[in-house]
Amino acid sequence: MKQFLTSLANGICQKEVSNQDLETLRVLTNLKAVCEHNNKFYINNGFVCGRLDISSGGTGFITPFDNNFKEDILVENKNLNGSNLGDIVLAKIIKGKRKRQSAKVVISLKLANETSLVYTKFFKSAVLGVNIKTGLNITLKASQKSLRALPPGTILKINNHNGEITEVIGNINNPMSDEKISLSIYNKSDNFTQECENEANAWGDEVDPNMYPDRINLENFDFCTIDPVDAKDFDDAIYFDEKNMQIYVAIADVSEYVNTYNNIDTEAKKRGFSIYFPHKSVPMLPRNLSENICSLKPNVYRLAFCFKISLDKNCEVIKEELFNAIIKSKKRFNYDEIDEILQDKKDSPISWIKPLHKITSKLRKKRLENAFDFRTTELRIGLNEDGDISSTHFETDSVSHQLVEDCMLLANKAAAKKIKNGIFRNHGKPDLRKIYNLLDELALLGLEFAYENDLVKLIKKIQAKSHSLPNYEEIDKLIIRAQKKAEYSSQNLGHFGLGFDRYTHFTSPIRRYSDLILHRLLKATIKNDEKLYRYLLLNIEDTCQNLSELEREADKVAYDFIDRKFARWANENIGNTFKCYVCENKNILIARLDDKLKGARIFIPSYTAPLLSYVNVKITEVDIPSAKIFGKVLKA
Repeated sequence: MKQFLTSLANGICQKEVSNQDLETLRVLTNLKAVCEHNNKFYINNGFVCGRLDISSGGTGFITPFDNNFKEDILVENKNLNGSNLGDIVLAKIIKGKRKRQSAKVVISLKLANETSLVYTKFFKSAVLGVNIKTGLNITLKASQKSLRALPPGTILKINNHNGEITEVIGNINNPMSDEKISLSIYNKSDNFTQECENEANAWGDEVDPNMYPDRINLENFDFCTIDPVDAKDFDDAIYFDEKNMQIYVAIADVSEYVNTYNNIDTEAKKRGFSIYFPHKSVPMLPRNLSENICSLKPNVYRLAFCFKISLDKNCEVIKEELFNAIIKSKKRFNYDEIDEILQDKKDSPISWIKPLHKITSKLRKKRLENAFDFRTTELRIGLNEDGDISSTHFETDSVSHQLVEDCMLLANKAAAKKIKNGIFRNHGKPDLRKIYNLLDELALLGLEFAYENDLVKLIKKIQAKSHSLPNYEEIDKLIIRAQKKAEYSSQNLGHFGLGFDRYTHFTSPIRRYSDLILHRLLKATIKNDEKLYRYLLLNIEDTCQNLSELEREADKVAYDFIDRKFARWANENIGNTFKCYVCENKNILIARLDDKLKGARIFIPSYTAPLLSYVNVKITEVDIPSAKIFGKVLKA
């Protein structure tokens, strides 16, 4: 829909309108929001389409899809017309009281969520619902008698179409409710329909290789998987033929089990991605697929879609072969075990691990000539049996991560070469404004750099100078923040961060729907089935845009859950002081906890401090529903 509404600004022919956007065009026509000129439809002057944001105070802001609008458009609370945060709306430009351009919402063209989440709050006159995302009070469609029978803080799911209460989620004061809260805010669910479960279970839990005579049988090859210690869904396995310099990357063949438009496919497309919490995952596919029959578990037959990548003595790729295979993984490693093997602390039952590491190290060194090596850390939190935080630590990528990463990058690059159009993973160059902002931030940290047109060279200079500093990981984060988000598209635009001309996602079809789409396209290519290929490309750009949004949503769900856990911890520590460092200082100061517990964000109003400086912060207030922690800086 976003692409269609964006196109309306410059004009779009009816034949270019997809079937799913024809209804939107009809609605806009009936509302007299579009006009037709020279066989093209345009959005009428005085109207704007965009995505709605709502502040905690209830004021709305529309981010227009039309690039002719240079700033967000203000929507007073009284002019929201029942629309919600994240909705795609049609609005009419009006004369506002303030200087900036204002509008009144006419209709929500697409709801961000079919449901909203509220918790009950008791006032003297009535029990109201408070929207967890916006903090706005809502009159509930239920009798006051029934509402007063509920405990204060009861969490309710509301149908955004009719305002009806559809489900009781839990209680805002119970930490065991956090998972459901985070999922429900973004209209996600851990449960699959019975139809999906039945389709998944029908495959059983064993693969009979005799049923697949046309597949290349690699059961005698010493494949292994390398994953986090708590992983259950094994997308990828690798094998290295040292004698012939061939790397095999075998990927779970999900497309064999999930047919286009069956119940599982429809649900997987809706979810887009698996979601990972500290204590569990919410899979894209039913668990009998994601954790069993598709998962490349050790010592069992599994179907795989496999790349055999041949290298010359200089580690240059000379041949890439893609085929359907059957494998039997010999070993399930975790990253720590591989690190110990590579550090000679442990013997390996797989002979090719160290030889492969030598090869991937050379591949990595060459790749990083035109790409960036960011020192990234991932926050890991431990939970106790009550659902509260028990521990935190940051995990850094090690040599084992790098070994796997470079094998996966080889396969993803190889896959991108085999499609002319379809689904690509693009990462554009940073905007000039963001680069200048980055240079200003670095200058305040004592790192002076002049702007250069060669952004790769500039960023490498910044990294080279900052990597000798104790806070270089945070400087890497500033560089990452200055860059664009990677996105999916039907057209190849290259990947700036990786330094690749063509790139796509091939290696994780259990947890990413994008990869499942790609597998189907590649199989159609192998079969030379042009008709099937064209069929699979129907509405592909809309699908790509939707997947980019779903990816961001999956990340938001995971972050929201962690923020809720930190908020509950902070609520027990109001009045206590902790060591923090400043991670943002633009509109409001945000400090990140760097004490015995690490990672929590603390909002500090009415105070300024240099970026990345350390401060002692006293926790003063916690808002559990919005999962926000507030504090003040204590002067030394």
